[in-house]
Amino acid sequence: MRHRVSGRRLSRPTGHRRALYRNQVTALLTHEKMVTTEAKAKEIRSLAERVITLGKDGSLASRRRALAFITDKKTVAKLFDEVAPRYADRSGGYTRLVKLGPRRGDNASMAQIELVEQ
Repeated sequence: MRHRVSGRRLSRPTGHRRALYRNQVTALLTHEKMVTTEAKAKEIRSLAERVITLGKDGSLASRRRALAFITDKKTVAKLFDEVAPRYADRSGGYTRLVKLGPRRGDNASMAQIELVEQ
């Protein structure tokens, strides 16, 4: 039974899955929009919102926590200087998920995750 077990395994071992999440959140913050499978998009949504909330705090400790998760220093600088101030008045819901339909090759349901314009 998997009662109260949160998260998706995505058919990957733990280290691979964490690396996937880190890379996808980094790509989302760099490009502000990306297309991926619906399951992956739903998983990285909460992680991206958590990192943006760190950016809104703006302290040195928050910057170091963001650097521990995001793989690129330029992306962290962009997060703290451009992205987070955009959501200063917003108390959550920084991302939007748009379902795109099935992928042609394997019929996987695709979705576009993007940062909400403020």
